[in-house]
Amino acid sequence: MRRPSPFFLAGAALLAGCAGASGSVSGSASTEPTPASMSLTPPSPDPRVGLKAGWYDAGQASWNLRLVSTTKPSPAFAVPANPGDPRLTNSDLAFLGNLVFQGNYSGWQVWDVSNVRKPTLRTEFVCPGSQSDVTVYGHLLFVSAEAVSGRVDCGLQGVADEVSPERARGIRIIDITDVTQPRSIKTVQTCRGSHTNTLVTDPKDPEHVYIYVSGSAGVRSPNELAGCSAESPDVNPNSALFRIEVIQVPLKNPAAAAIVSSPRIFEGLGEAARHGDDPADVRQRAPRPGAAPRPSVAGRGPTQCHDITTYPAVGLAGGACSGYGILLDIRDIKNPKRLYAAADTNMSAWHSATFSTDGSTVLFSDAWGGGTAPRCRATDKKEWGADAIFVRSGDSLVFSSYFKLPAAQSRFENCVAHNGSLIPIPGREVMVQSWYQGGINVFDWTDPTNAYEIAFFDRGPMDSTRLVSAGHWSAYWYNGFIYGSEISRGLDILELTPSAHLSRNELEAAKLVRFEYFNPQEQPKLVWPAAFVVARAYTDQLARNSTVPKSWLDGVVTQLDAAEKARGASRQTALGALAAQLERDATSSADAGKVRLLAGVVRELGK
Repeated sequence: MRRPSPFFLAGAALLAGCAGASGSVSGSASTEPTPASMSLTPPSPDPRVGLKAGWYDAGQASWNLRLVSTTKPSPAFAVPANPGDPRLTNSDLAFLGNLVFQGNYSGWQVWDVSNVRKPTLRTEFVCPGSQSDVTVYGHLLFVSAEAVSGRVDCGLQGVADEVSPERARGIRIIDITDVTQPRSIKTVQTCRGSHTNTLVTDPKDPEHVYIYVSGSAGVRSPNELAGCSAESPDVNPNSALFRIEVIQVPLKNPAAAAIVSSPRIFEGLGEAARHGDDPADVRQRAPRPGAAPRPSVAGRGPTQCHDITTYPAVGLAGGACSGYGILLDIRDIKNPKRLYAAADTNMSAWHSATFSTDGSTVLFSDAWGGGTAPRCRATDKKEWGADAIFVRSGDSLVFSSYFKLPAAQSRFENCVAHNGSLIPIPGREVMVQSWYQGGINVFDWTDPTNAYEIAFFDRGPMDSTRLVSAGHWSAYWYNGFIYGSEISRGLDILELTPSAHLSRNELEAAKLVRFEYFNPQEQPKLVWPAAFVVARAYTDQLARNSTVPKSWLDGVVTQLDAAEKARGASRQTALGALAAQLERDATSSADAGKVRLLAGVVRELGK
């Protein structure tokens, strides 16, 4: 099977099209109109505060984001009489061509988004097994299973016996050659099941894909799965604790998928200091009847990761792992090794990680409260339930700053930092992120010491008298649009609009990066084609940041406009001269890095 590229580079025909069509998105960076409505200042008072409650008729507020469509869950995944039914919680997303795979605690749904204004249901597949984290590759779908009631045959009757060959805890491998008729190939069983899974590709190994499994449930009996042990590694070196699992999947024979390593990436870590509940939220919890203490892990570090984000292009991964943000070396995909573990007392439940485009910075989210509690109230600390941004220094991580949703939410809205991804805007680190009932927001963290919001979309709570779980589990950019998995309301598709924070040129440049498939926890390297709109994205940024003299920038934009209008050898000559000028000027520019990026695009355009 040929390995598809995780991103699509525009070919000569597309480049020619961009050059010919650039008049619709071009314009001097220093003269692009900025209407009064396109303000750098967020609206005040914040329209997200005090929105009307409701299931499908809640109040909405947005800034620089436009809701394109909302598609309700399919009939198998919604009970009109029970809003927010926890058995029907929508979870994470994966993307393949025009298909969006949406996990759910009772299975998964597949949406065809060829028409983003009216997605259509291709498949609804009922298969309980906890949150059903999904990843996709070619004709294969991988689904996490963790619940002790989950069955290999996807039956609804659960599993009554303590030990049973019918129990599914691990990774379900599904053949989706015909997406309307999914066919189970195999369940790769693991000792702790799979809370999340990360699909990893190895450029040196086109015959396989790999799955990093993060299991957070208790260890199953060795009578059910041989070799499972809940003992401390000091007692039993084969303990299922303090490790992750790596599954190798042969693409030509996925039925032969198997665990190939169980890296102990937590070895030697002590228990990290982290905050708990705010005193006002602490409730006395009686121990579960029959629950025994676990002295074997008392005082020790994490026994599992919640989620792992890999970035194969730079050979790194970021693990959000029960008290630590862990930097991993994954140049040997089958044997990831820990480089560094960062701890922070303002973090409670390290949830997920995102790398900057060049891999020099890592953002970790903190799912304080687990996603079911209101953690964005005006009384909650801004450092808690937020994102923590770290800068790499060699193989270590140095804390830089926090970022949290700036709009206070009510006590009836579960809210905390959750899943998101980069938006491919050249020269900037801009991210879209979900915050459960805090909605979706877009923020810029190009400067890791000063992240700031540039767009948002939010709804009111499900109920005005009690907390009913809902909101966006995840929000990701995919091929020009933002897709949000709404826990109770279905699938949202949104579109960024030009603003004082984000020019039309920057948005059009971002849309040039196209994915054939996208699993957000495998971060692809972003590559932009040489196009005039990419060059103008950089000139817009130089104008917005006021880092270069206006007269100099106006001259550059004039030369760029003239070169675009020229043809053949005249265009090449003009672009070559402009690139040489930019390369010279960069040596003394106050924004040398940006000017060099601009020079690089202009040089490529002239070839």
